[in-house]
Amino acid sequence: MSSPNAAVIRQASRLRGEITLPGDKSISHRALMLAMLAAGESRIGAAGDGADVRSTAAICEALGALVERTVDDTTGNVNYRVVSPGVDGLTAPDRNLDCGNSGTSLRLFAGILAGLPFSSVLDGDGSLRRRPVARIIEPLRSMGAVLHARSNDSLPPVTVVGRTPLRAIDTRTTVPSAQVKSAILLAGLRAEGRTTVREAVATRDHTERMLRARGVVVTTLGGASDGEVMVSLEGGTSVRAVSERVPGDVSAAAFWLVAAAAHPDAELTLRGVGVNPTRRAVIDVLRAMGADITERPVTGSSPATSDAGEPVADLVVRSSELRAIELGPVDVAAAIDEIPILCLAAARASGTTRIRGAGELRNKESDRVAGTADGLRALGVQLDVDGDDLAIHGGRTLDGAPTDSLDDHRLAMTFAIAGLLARGVTTVHRPGSAAVSYPGFFADLERVGS
Repeated sequence: MSSPNAAVIRQASRLRGEITLPGDKSISHRALMLAMLAAGESRIGAAGDGADVRSTAAICEALGALVERTVDDTTGNVNYRVVSPGVDGLTAPDRNLDCGNSGTSLRLFAGILAGLPFSSVLDGDGSLRRRPVARIIEPLRSMGAVLHARSNDSLPPVTVVGRTPLRAIDTRTTVPSAQVKSAILLAGLRAEGRTTVREAVATRDHTERMLRARGVVVTTLGGASDGEVMVSLEGGTSVRAVSERVPGDVSAAAFWLVAAAAHPDAELTLRGVGVNPTRRAVIDVLRAMGADITERPVTGSSPATSDAGEPVADLVVRSSELRAIELGPVDVAAAIDEIPILCLAAARASGTTRIRGAGELRNKESDRVAGTADGLRALGVQLDVDGDDLAIHGGRTLDGAPTDSLDDHRLAMTFAIAGLLARGVTTVHRPGSAAVSYPGFFADLERVGS
């Protein structure tokens, strides 16, 4: 079904099975980074094993932590043991720090390195080198670190000359971004005084939850008339070593939620999915579209939570009659990683779905607005793109066709799921990018669609 150059997918007559998802990528990144900052031994269970997370693990090693990785043969996820000298014992790397394709690695490590007393360079692959970094350079410079990048400080690689201690700041982000917020908060751990990040729209809060679980007091205030959310912490607080288990990645679950909801004969069970309120927008959007999704708290407390305070549930999704929906900029920000697969759901829904304010998708591993539109059009979907807005005219039968992932993992998986729904044969070129976040994706696809 799949080769390094192309994956061939045929329409599935039915979809059945249980899926254990990769450990949440966002949480896996942060667990490794925080383990590196904490003195002593940390253990991380069920982490994702995608290329992005491996990049973060390698950087932690390059900065002076011992990182041991063992594979769980049952799930394909990995367990990490991290032994670190703590933030004050980290050392300057002897080479550039390779973030691979991982924007999370680059942006969050920039925040960490800003508060360390040495110089380092964050670099990555060709795709990462096209992703904007000015939005992290500006606030970190205002805290006292020295940062430089290509193309007038707009593109990687990024040179970071750290400073200890940094200056605390009170800043408002220009674009809703959990990565920018997290970079500033991680730098704030090494600042004198209280660092505050103000957001017009609340973004995912994994960093805040995980810092709290490690003994750092993080304050979140919201509810202002303008919708602003304010997150702050006091500098100089040590991060404690902990042991934790990573919940399943809800962004990975999104592909199966759409696959089953949009298929005429489907029932899939997704085990141990993280349903954090700031990440579960894709579940709520699909339910608003008519998707039959049942949440079952994992055995234990209700709602069940992971060791890092993340809510966890099993999800059961069945064939559904989907209907069109309208998503605005706030909705897009809440489900930014899931917009491509939600566009596929919209293509199968009755009516016209409108998505406004999707410009941030142009700054991902690819231009996901253009890439999603091109792939869905090849499959027979009628859609219009007007700047950063999309209108997807649903209700049409999909026809198998060649598609191109553009080396973007979310596009590769979106078009592969489309192949399960489309008549005939669908080809996904450059499918290997799926391994960035979900190494076992094509094996799971073959299993549940056979």
